[in-house]
Amino acid sequence: MLKMKRIFAYSVLIIASIISIFPFLWMIISATNKSVDVTKGRLLPGSHFLENFNNLLDTVDIIPALINSAKISISTTVLSLLIASLAGYGFEVFKSKAKDVVFNILLISMMIPFAALMVPLFRMFGKISAVAPFIGIDTLTAAVLPTLTTAFLIFFFRQSTKMFPKDILEAGRIDGLSELGVFFRIYVPTMKTTYAAAAIITFMASWNNYLWPLVVLQSPENQTIPLLISNLGSSYAPDFGVIMTAIVIATLPAAIIFFIMQKHFVAGMMGSVK
Repeated sequence: MLKMKRIFAYSVLIIASIISIFPFLWMIISATNKSVDVTKGRLLPGSHFLENFNNLLDTVDIIPALINSAKISISTTVLSLLIASLAGYGFEVFKSKAKDVVFNILLISMMIPFAALMVPLFRMFGKISAVAPFIGIDTLTAAVLPTLTTAFLIFFFRQSTKMFPKDILEAGRIDGLSELGVFFRIYVPTMKTTYAAAAIITFMASWNNYLWPLVVLQSPENQTIPLLISNLGSSYAPDFGVIMTAIVIATLPAAIIFFIMQKHFVAGMMGSVK
């Protein structure tokens, strides 16, 4: 009986794994085929990847789009980790009667869809453009600022901080460290798995972000890789082989970062749930 249950469990896991990984495999296979083969649903690798890659380079300038996405994603990730970890640390370590009220309001804000905030944000950045054009409409800074941190990320760090031994913080204060010294010299190094998990989540969300950059970035030279791929797909006769090649290239940075940090990601996620 136990053996049958194990066979059933492994069978379900294998099927779920195949279903999960199939879109990724199909994307890679499609990048090696012609457009007509992609539309026919060909599931065998072809020999046209270099041709698709050369056509992609001839069709669009992908390097600036990758650089813009990298600038936005790296800036968002670094600043989000700093702001969210400081907020999560403060919500958990410092005692205040109003703290829980503020935190509950923060959690309620997670229920507001970003689409409902786009019009007010666009109007706000439109007014900022008249005063400070370098952070207004059609700047990479405008694509970064509204996504600097999220209520989920603050919640994530606060939950992880609950597991942090508070005696270590007290020992640092007794040794004469300032609160920022305690944070940067004790808390940050100890919470590296949480930072790794949060970095992966934030980087992938920022790298794949489409809606807000579509609204705020209006110049072709400022477009990100998701916008470039969207433009490829909106042509009169899209070349699906070229599109799939662009998607493979766009997927590589996020995939590399995930596979490098996956052990820390698992540990960080488990630490935040316990």
